[in-house]
Amino acid sequence: MYVREAHPIDGWRMESNDRVGVAVAQPKSGSQRTEVATKCHDLLEMNMPVLVDGIDDRVGRAYSGMPDRLYVVDREGKVVFKSGRGPFRFTPGEMEQSLIMLLLDQGTGPKDAPADVPEPRRGTRP
Repeated sequence: MYVREAHPIDGWRMESNDRVGVAVAQPKSGSQRTEVATKCHDLLEMNMPVLVDGIDDRVGRAYSGMPDRLYVVDREGKVVFKSGRGPFRFTPGEMEQSLIMLLLDQGTGPKDAPADVPEPRRGTRP
């Protein structure tokens, strides 16, 4: 879920973003936010859809999404995993375990994944 820009050039700007050429102003409309999210999705070559929070930041506030947070939500909409605030309190291994347990509980697994989704490589972190 793409929420409010954490480090826009017209807000709390980060030197690390400047060094790698990330220069994004805080979107002022839903269409601007969608445009930024689409550019990010394409630049990172993501293989999953990205949802975009409304300009009212309703989802970001409801899920305490700032600055970053990882969630796993089951098919019924129940939160089954919530990480600490990122980027320093992420626990990718715990999130991976939560995903595995969720898939096992649903009777699915990697063999049931869609063909266009690559298998995770062992020993790598998301």
